[in-house]
Amino acid sequence: MQRRYNIVDSKLVEVECDPCLVTIYIAPDDQEKKYLVETLKLDEHTLNSALDPDELSRLEFEPEHVALIYKRPKSYTGEEQFLFKVGSIGAFLFRDRLLVVMAEDVPLFNTTTPLRFKSPAYVLLRLIYRAIYHFLEHLKVIASISDELQDKINRSMENRHLLNLFTLEKSLVYYLNSINSNGVLLDKLKNSATKLGLSVDETELLDDTQIENNQCYKQAEIYSNIVASLMDARASIVGNNLNVLMKTLNIITIAIMVPTFVVSAFSMNVAIPMQKHPWAFWMIMGMAILSVICFVIFWRRKKWW
Repeated sequence: MQRRYNIVDSKLVEVECDPCLVTIYIAPDDQEKKYLVETLKLDEHTLNSALDPDELSRLEFEPEHVALIYKRPKSYTGEEQFLFKVGSIGAFLFRDRLLVVMAEDVPLFNTTTPLRFKSPAYVLLRLIYRAIYHFLEHLKVIASISDELQDKINRSMENRHLLNLFTLEKSLVYYLNSINSNGVLLDKLKNSATKLGLSVDETELLDDTQIENNQCYKQAEIYSNIVASLMDARASIVGNNLNVLMKTLNIITIAIMVPTFVVSAFSMNVAIPMQKHPWAFWMIMGMAILSVICFVIFWRRKKWW
């Protein structure tokens, strides 16, 4: 699947035919891969790396183009069970065009945003900036989910919410690794700005992107440290809630055993006092109730309840 874009009046507009300034390949088939490798001279290993979600960000200089891979968060669905994943996107920058290869169809940029696109390199930097912005949006969602899970853990004795918090911590580790990898890529781009022929505006955008990525990394690091530091406390809360429940159940069990003992003592098949008394039943029931009252008073005085 392909999407093609041209810059018209400094805006990115989708077109149907070649030649075009930006071409996006979504999960390319074998025929498209063959065209990219044999005709456009893309490195086959780099092309396959662009479709590998575990590939790290990197920058490579080829004879006719510049190849780079950067990380981007995948779109989250409810089936993921609070696991936020990351994916890889490959960008191949030629002198007069930009090729983008990715494994799934995700919105790379908002064409309705009033931005002034000027060149393929500027579009590439905007794609990386958009990926960082996407990371920031996901971090806000993760923070909100984390707060909600912590409230549920405080009131619940189930391990399910605690396991969900573990999953969020795992997601933050993935995000930290990906954001740091993007930071290394941006540093390489900054050092190669002259070689890439970046203009003043493109260099300023690259600087802004570096600042946003650093802030994104620090924010992800803070969230990760908070979640990690609270995991032991949350596990202790779950254990404490279970202890409180067991204590309550023991109190109820003992409270039931005391009157049961009184009634059982007068239910033996032997001669017992008051067995012919007309008020024997009510006297035994009164003794059972009295034993419960004495038990509650004793428990209160000991402050066990």
